[in-house]
Amino acid sequence: MEGTGRTRASRRDVGASLGDRDPRSWLSLVCLLAALVASWATPALAHGVGERDGSFLQSSEGLALGPFFYLGAKHMFTGTDHLLFLAGVIFFLYRLRDVAVYVTLFAVGHSITLILGVLADLRVDAHLVDAVIGVSVIYKAFDNLRGFEALGWRIDPRRAVFGFGLIHGLGLATKLQPYGLSGEGLVANMLSFNVGVEAGQFAALGLILVFFQWWRASGRFERHARLANWTLMVAGFVLVGVQVAGYLES
Repeated sequence: MEGTGRTRASRRDVGASLGDRDPRSWLSLVCLLAALVASWATPALAHGVGERDGSFLQSSEGLALGPFFYLGAKHMFTGTDHLLFLAGVIFFLYRLRDVAVYVTLFAVGHSITLILGVLADLRVDAHLVDAVIGVSVIYKAFDNLRGFEALGWRIDPRRAVFGFGLIHGLGLATKLQPYGLSGEGLVANMLSFNVGVEAGQFAALGLILVFFQWWRASGRFERHARLANWTLMVAGFVLVGVQVAGYLES
């Protein structure tokens, strides 16, 4: 792993301005957007709780640490929006220490609002929360493309990651609230669910890091980093659009 100097160099290699356009890149983005709209503009997009898992949550009473751990891990590992944001966060991080710092900030943020959101029954419309989560993906892609730098804005990336972590945690909470979780053993179950979320995040992060390591070693990382982040941004806009549409229809 290389230090922050390499990180800055790679960010510069993404391109000197946001205006540089490769027609083939834009064609790829259009194709990607069409595929995302076709596959995500369905009820399945909201990576919520499946029917069987929902039935379990509604009927569960007392301690169920194992099942709640499993549900937490499953939700994070299959949560496309969470993983897209996480990939964007670590995109230009080369040192494991830096990865650990940012992932920890994200984990602390979503742990706080996940647990408090359920225990204190903080009710927020799930579509609106998920729309903001989509905004977090757009933010990180735009930041990776040096968009804020071009605008002359200075946003503390650590505070931003922690703040969006709070939103992501609230999004997790909104997936559990509709099931009227039993108060018996709720605190322990939620702690187990949160540990499962962290386990799922750790497993997904490991796969993402392995992929990034291979990508960087291939010599194609700097060449394709711009397209990757534009793609990430398109995915964020699709997430926002679908959730706003869901909110307007609900």
